Parts: sequence; structure tokens; C-alpha cells
Amino acid sequence: MSSPEIASLSWGRMKVKGCSTTYKDCKVWPGGSRTWDWRETGTNHSPGVQPADLEEVVKKGVKTMVIGRGMSEALQVPPSTVDYLKKNGIDVLVLQTEKAVEEYNALAAQGVQVGGVFHSTC
Repeated sequence: MSSPEIASLSWGRMKVKGCSTTYKDCKVWPGGSRTWDWRETGTNHSPGVQPADLEEVVKKGVKTMVIGRGMSEALQVPPSTVDYLKKNGIDVLVLQTEKAVEEYNALAAQGVQVGGVFHSTC
């Protein structure tokens, strides 16, 4: 199963190819996507992305995880989160969201089992 292309990104809006939903923040993995609801894990800009935010995507068997920190990179990614991914044998890229989407789409187009979590505002 391939990772779906992110079709468009603008402030507060993301579209995933093959999905009718418009997301503010989203999670993507080979074969699917859904809203990334920060309330599920109590996520805030600081301390930022927690392993609990990534577990669902990790369980889909991804080899690479791309984390989009927001348009102005306000969303933090603590070292413990990067360590969690590396301990699971997953390569990780932490980037400003526009760059993260570019990298994610490039990896997906190459057939990499890539997943991502993307914050589309600040």
C-alpha cells in the first residue's frame, strides 16, 4: 500500500489526494489519513509532538516519519519524540510544514513507506 500524496497545503488547510476531508492538522500513512486532533493526547505547541501523537502512524509500519512543525515552526518536537522513532527503527525528518510536505510527497512518490503528522498553522 502506498502513502497518499498531500494534494494541497495553505494556512489552516490541507487536502490529501483521494480524501474528501479538508484537514487543519493531519496524520498520513500508507493507505490512509485522518485529522490530527491534539486534544486526544493533550498536545500543545510546547512541549510539542509526543510519542503518543505518533503511535498510530508507527503501527502502520512506516519506515520514515515526517513531522511538520507548522508554517512558522511554532510546534516543538522534543528529543524524546525523535528518540522514540529511532528506537523503533524509523527515520525521522522534522521540518517547517511546507518543506515537510515537499519531502513527504517526494518520499511517497519514490514508494517509501512514509508517514507524517503535519501542523498547518503557526
